[in-house]
Amino acid sequence: MAKSIDEYLRTQFMPHIWCPGCGHGIVLNALLRAVARLDLPKDQVCVVSGIGCASRAPGYLDFNTLHTTHGRAIAFATGIKLANPDLHVIVVTGDGDGAAIGGNHLIHAARRNMGVTTVMFNNSIYGMTNGQYSPLTPSGMFAATAPYGNVERNFDMCELVRASGANYVARATVAQARQLSTYIERAIENPGFAFVEAVGSCPTYFGRRNKLGSSLQMLETLKKNSVTAAAAAKLDPAELRGKIIIGEFYRGDAPGYIELYDGVIERAKEAAGK
Repeated sequence: MAKSIDEYLRTQFMPHIWCPGCGHGIVLNALLRAVARLDLPKDQVCVVSGIGCASRAPGYLDFNTLHTTHGRAIAFATGIKLANPDLHVIVVTGDGDGAAIGGNHLIHAARRNMGVTTVMFNNSIYGMTNGQYSPLTPSGMFAATAPYGNVERNFDMCELVRASGANYVARATVAQARQLSTYIERAIENPGFAFVEAVGSCPTYFGRRNKLGSSLQMLETLKKNSVTAAAAAKLDPAELRGKIIIGEFYRGDAPGYIELYDGVIERAKEAAGK
């Protein structure tokens, strides 16, 4: 560890708002440990968020931070990266903020291969607004807006982002905190658009309504239900039902948007005789 994560925290704004047992603290810790190992100067990091439980994280971080409107974090992050390409721009978003209202921004940032790292805190529910189901709530699970069970299929965000053109895609749960931190570190280092899905737990709204036990039991369930990508490739769909596939799904080096746009600028200068 290059340095302690304590220097990255705005402790004057604590205690934080997250419920006891919430997995968001583990994801935040994994992110800060990744930044510490990379030894990134604080003024060279910008963390952007939208609205939701996960999106409150930048308020506790002593970097350049921006708390934006619902679902628009990646749009703001795109502007920041274009204005200052040398910044390490990191988006923290939830499964509602990033996969529902912000889903289109996510897809197109991946398509453009914009040089932004996105960490999605996936707790399977809209936690801040009392437990409505999200695009990542598993089918059959209960929510405030699905009292008889969710009938919709949930997204596989890693497949979606990979198909959209991202350069780095990975997933881990809060039960694999070190692995999660390693993936975030690699995402920050990888050029182009990078996406890490951090599967966590919401014991207050998701756990209680679905009778999943204590926060510790939910953590143990995440660990038990996790299957590596290599192991998953050997199983049939029935055996994978209810499982969480973890691992690095893609790591590429395709040129990013900024690099390509710089080429456009140079060609325009040449055409203008400058």
